[in-house]
Amino acid sequence: MAGGVLARVRDTDLSRPTPCAGWDLQALIGHVVGQNHGFAQAVEAPDAPLAAFAARPPDPGGAAHGWRTSADRVAGAFAAAPLDREVLLVEISPDTRFPVATVVGFHLLDTVVHAWDLATSLGEAFRPDDELIAATLAQARQVPDGPARRRPAATFAPSLPLEGSDDWTDTLALLGRAAAAG
Repeated sequence: MAGGVLARVRDTDLSRPTPCAGWDLQALIGHVVGQNHGFAQAVEAPDAPLAAFAARPPDPGGAAHGWRTSADRVAGAFAAAPLDREVLLVEISPDTRFPVATVVGFHLLDTVVHAWDLATSLGEAFRPDDELIAATLAQARQVPDGPARRRPAATFAPSLPLEGSDDWTDTLALLGRAAAAG
């Protein structure tokens, strides 16, 4: 899904704007790759620091390579971890631990929505299958909306009004994205 979109990114695309305020495609790719590594380290180690989630710039000549490496790492970390083990995600809370099963849901939301962001940046339509939409919507409904989502560096913008007629459109709106943009 995200890897397929990233495979179509060319170096000449990296300065394109994205639905993420203030981020170009290069910054968004750096974010998603950094998130993969951060989630993986949080699951692999007991107390991954905030720096584990730092953006990692795309590899010259191919954004997909860094993505594949990071996606393989996070998939391996999730596969090896017991679903009930508690994990610290300092990006979400500096002191609250979450079961790996919950962390998988957080990562799913981040990956699916950012895949839409990436595709939208390339001028492509992106719509996951119904099962993935349902899982992502369930996660999006749990993301708090408030002052933290109004800060400039927030990944998810404040929510938009829900239309209620399409689960994918509602998922995007809950995370501050207008489906008409993609």
